[in-house]
Amino acid sequence: MRPGPIVQPDSVAEDRRLLAYLGTAMIAGGQPVHEVEYDLKGVATALGYPLAQVGATPTGLTLGLEPGSPATFESVAGPLRLDQSAVVSEVRRGLNARRLTADEAFARLGNLRSLPHRYPRWLQDTSWSVIAVGIAMLLQPGWPNIAAAAIGGGAVMLLVRLAGRVRLAATLLPTIAAFVVGTGVFAAAQAGWLDGPLRTLLAPLAVLLPGALVVTGMSELAAGAMVAGSARLTFGTVQLLLFSLGILSATTVLGVAPELLANVRVNQLGAWGPPVGLAVICVGLCLNEGASMWLLPAIALVVAAAFGAQLAGQAASGAVLGGFLGAIAGSLGASLAAYLRPQLPRLVVFLPAFWVLVPGSLGLLSVTSIGIDPQQGVRTVVDVGAVICALALGLLFGSAMAQAAAGPLARLRAPR
Repeated sequence: MRPGPIVQPDSVAEDRRLLAYLGTAMIAGGQPVHEVEYDLKGVATALGYPLAQVGATPTGLTLGLEPGSPATFESVAGPLRLDQSAVVSEVRRGLNARRLTADEAFARLGNLRSLPHRYPRWLQDTSWSVIAVGIAMLLQPGWPNIAAAAIGGGAVMLLVRLAGRVRLAATLLPTIAAFVVGTGVFAAAQAGWLDGPLRTLLAPLAVLLPGALVVTGMSELAAGAMVAGSARLTFGTVQLLLFSLGILSATTVLGVAPELLANVRVNQLGAWGPPVGLAVICVGLCLNEGASMWLLPAIALVVAAAFGAQLAGQAASGAVLGGFLGAIAGSLGASLAAYLRPQLPRLVVFLPAFWVLVPGSLGLLSVTSIGIDPQQGVRTVVDVGAVICALALGLLFGSAMAQAAAGPLARLRAPR
């Protein structure tokens, strides 16, 4: 006689499903999988399952509440906005502290995708140009270049809207966006309206570039998450190649002269350009990602710390040390801010600082340079690869330093 199926209490099955939903939401928010596994095990322990087993990848999560027990798989539906990630952080904190019941957590996670954007559509659309202007003030601070970046940001916004409706456009979005922006910027350079077109076109494309994806993949590899890290690196590299294809196609169609393809930086703004650019980026990202403006001071503080540490490292030893110190400052600053003020979601405060480090722009510049000048391009790829590795290691060091500081901070905050 065969044994019958194991019948589990409804509460156990519901807890397993809740943890799976929470884990996939954390992945969709951009959190590295090794951090997702660690945080989710903490929530499982708080719910009474200290032996829970979690296996996370960038596209899904498998979870069992104890060895040998039934497991469930939940796939990741797609990326989340910053305001949605803030809700996920609140749910995780509420479950850890047992302030939320399973039903309340299910309700909040179930309504996550339908959560309306905080700002009206016209502000969302404008934010693409705002972010592009801010990044241009860092990468290519010249007035014609900033104007071109603002126009390019509007064009990218329209293409993203189109990609949301047409499947083929979504698949080819990197190449189409790079071609459209590249054609406009290179044509303006040929007409003598601006200098340094190669760096100029990076600003409107920066939001779409997979720089954060590549660095997250490197940090996952360094932390031992080999499957997730390899998958992210492969996907990010393919995306960079698609962007590069669009840029090289634009140069071919227009017959761009080699001297216009040099990595030239202009600076017409002076010392005030970068601070204002950082502020503009922070405002634009909040508008684009639906983040509450009450988070803006914390976001701006962490962004300024990361950018300042990056500049100091670059001045002392070059781009590698700058990326390493910038990543440490961003990761450590966000972790400490979230610890001192628990209502601040760490990931939401940290991600804008991560984007300001522009690893995606560096990656696209290196891949594109291979098509323009293979000999110089190989050297550029090596240099950029070193910067990306430094960023990944900086993230790990910053997280480790924040965990080491948690104990002394807890003792300082404890009532005497």
